[in-house]
Amino acid sequence: MKHIPLALYVHIPWCERKCPYCDFNSHENFDPALEKPYVDALLNDLDQQLSWAGDRELVSIFFGGGTPSLFSGEAIQQILDGINQRLALAENCEITLESNPGSAETMKYHAYRHAGINRLSIGVQSFQERHLSRLGRIHSGDEAIKAIELARSAGFDRLNIDLMYGLPDQTIEDGLDDLVTGITLGIDHFSWYQLTIERNTAFWSAPPLLPTDDLIEPMQHKAEALLNGSGITQYEVSAWSASGQRSIHNLNYWQFGDYLAIGAGAHGKTTDHNGIYRFQRTRHPKHYLEQFEAPVTTPFSMQLRTIEPSDLPAEFMMNALRLKEGVDSTLFEKRTAVALEVVGPQLEEQRRRGLMEQDSTKLAASSKGYQYLDTVIEAFV
Repeated sequence: MKHIPLALYVHIPWCERKCPYCDFNSHENFDPALEKPYVDALLNDLDQQLSWAGDRELVSIFFGGGTPSLFSGEAIQQILDGINQRLALAENCEITLESNPGSAETMKYHAYRHAGINRLSIGVQSFQERHLSRLGRIHSGDEAIKAIELARSAGFDRLNIDLMYGLPDQTIEDGLDDLVTGITLGIDHFSWYQLTIERNTAFWSAPPLLPTDDLIEPMQHKAEALLNGSGITQYEVSAWSASGQRSIHNLNYWQFGDYLAIGAGAHGKTTDHNGIYRFQRTRHPKHYLEQFEAPVTTPFSMQLRTIEPSDLPAEFMMNALRLKEGVDSTLFEKRTAVALEVVGPQLEEQRRRGLMEQDSTKLAASSKGYQYLDTVIEAFV
């Protein structure tokens, strides 16, 4: 267990308005009076998970949502202070907070930086008004630009912005213009992902007309050339960064590391000498607050779901093959305690078909295989 990196995910489940494409665990109508009890609940929740940390340091902390920037700088400070009192942080621990570009939130950026947040992830989605309106976003393109500028002035050297493509009525030029705006603003990490229609969303009930592959594929090719020409390269399915700016937290997910998880609906993964486990907290904030409003004595192990050894190869590959460069082949056994020979026949077949790299020291999709990644992953299921 000691050699497996450990991260921490913190879920803040409220947002100002639920976006029609969003299937994350998020809830409208945040009451600021819940901020203090939720902070207490988060730390009570963390106390239940400390035994899984052992003597490992946290390599990263990620505040996701919902909209974590609805919380005050003081609340974020209290959470981080509580974490520091319970766990050791690596010297260069990456601490990210997701934010939306609304003006009320950007005023908090200085407070977040002072609290110890060293990386912001701003949910821009588009800089263009008609696309923002269609996506149900409550900020404008100008507010998005202002948020990025304010983040820089608050001392944030590391910024990610989320941008979506494949939007209703979006042209290739629209998609590229969003990227150009981000590049011009000095963004060195993009989460650039295609709009998909998910269950339990407003778009699922009333789906918009989306662009066809005839438009999506040339947009992807032109975007790749644009980003590469600006020194920003793809390292994961939807992640692009300049040199040295890759997300430590997300890399830990994709390399099958461990992560504690606190907050309503949070998912975690942990490893001990007996196996690898996943867990999930109750989704509704009301129930979560009831469960963790006071220190809990219920054994945490009762809430774990064991990942069966037969499922581990698929779980590992499902994550690792998302990385453009793949992973060192020795990582498979280090993270799963399963011998690589178990998937030998599948590896041989995928390499024979030209879908995985021939280099036996790596587990990586080939250029061709990366275009058909779902097919490659299915071979290990």
